[in-house]
Amino acid sequence: MRRRTPPPPSPLPQRDGIDPVRVRLPGEGTWATVREHLVERLGAARAGVVDAMLEAGLVVGADGRPVAPGAAYVPGMFVWYHRELPPEVPVPFPLEIVHRDEHIVVVDKPHFLATTPRGSHVTESALARLRRELDIPALGAAHRLDRLTAGLVLFTVRPEERGAYQSLFRDRLVRKAYEAVAPYDPALTLPRTVRSRIVKERGVLAAYEVAGEPNAVSRVELVEHGARGLGRYRLLPATGQTHQLRVHMSTLGVPILGDPLYPEVAAPVPAGDFRRPLQLLARELEFTDPVTGTEHRLRSGRVLEAWTSYDGWAAVPSSGAAQ
Repeated sequence: MRRRTPPPPSPLPQRDGIDPVRVRLPGEGTWATVREHLVERLGAARAGVVDAMLEAGLVVGADGRPVAPGAAYVPGMFVWYHRELPPEVPVPFPLEIVHRDEHIVVVDKPHFLATTPRGSHVTESALARLRRELDIPALGAAHRLDRLTAGLVLFTVRPEERGAYQSLFRDRLVRKAYEAVAPYDPALTLPRTVRSRIVKERGVLAAYEVAGEPNAVSRVELVEHGARGLGRYRLLPATGQTHQLRVHMSTLGVPILGDPLYPEVAAPVPAGDFRRPLQLLARELEFTDPVTGTEHRLRSGRVLEAWTSYDGWAAVPSSGAAQ
């Protein structure tokens, strides 16, 4: 089996913790110039943007030199450029470092902060922020949490070691424990293990369950119940399907507080509205370091506000404005 030749290193540095876009020109095509391919790739509506980037010398080849506006198309050629990103509302909560060594960085991610650049959340992501704050351009994510979920996330320092840490999660060698606040149902028998088949379609916000061989397994335990008919739950996922814990809690009839997707998709909130965060927290990570052999037992120091101060979590400003 032939191995793919790795692409050349980027001639452009990161900007705000974000890598430049790398484009490899296809081996076959009818484009006469690099410009024609980029316009088709980005869409005709972006033709003016492509022209401006080429005129300004912002599209470069592997040697770091600007690609001329009329440069001929060369199959297999690599070009790089930085996307012009729209401004993002800063997520006003800190990233807490739980563990750091020469191989990994484990952080306690706040609610509302994406793990990695995605969609409209690019510079306001944990990865980009950490690259800037720690000055580690090569930092990469070994796994990810939903933007709305808080808690522990593991990043790798050295690209050549990233695969070893990603394999821990792929091979289910990491013990993960989550905490959630949801309604308390005295008729619900717990603990129990929930098994189902979950499907998440690209472009569709909510995942859903279908008949078939289970691909999602979660153990649900009630830790305690208290005022306002709420319970505090410990959730132990054995698999890692998208939104798995959120789907399973909703299926049990006790959807997690603050969930905008389950059991029903709610209207989107304005950018900068950081009220009523999803009451789901990645509380614990336990694993044997595949590089050093160290046994790691890490714990988030965050609290779920709906449990400790429900009125503060549920409060809506009288003006209706986001806080």
